[in-house]
Amino acid sequence: MKNLFFFDSMITPKIITFIYWLLLVSAVVSGLSFMFGGYSGMTFGSFIGGLLIVAGGALGARVWCELLIVLFKINSNLQKLSDSSQ
Repeated sequence: MKNLFFFDSMITPKIITFIYWLLLVSAVVSGLSFMFGGYSGMTFGSFIGGLLIVAGGALGARVWCELLIVLFKINSNLQKLSDSSQ
C-alpha cells in the first residue's frame, strides 16, 4: 500500500491493459455491426469494410497502448539506473 501512495509503483500500466481489451472489444463489435448491420442490403463492400474496421481498430489499439507502455518502461529503467548509480 505504501508503494501506491508514494508513487513507487505505477498502476497506469494495469489500467492501460484493461483499456486495450476494451478497445479491442469495441473494434470487433464496431466491425461486426458494420458487416451485418441493418443497412439497405448486405453488400460485399460493407463486409470488407467491417473486416478493415476490425483489423485497423485492433492494430491501432495495440500500437497506441504499446506506445504508452514504452513510456512507463523507460521510466522504470531510468529509476533502476538512478538507483544503481547512487
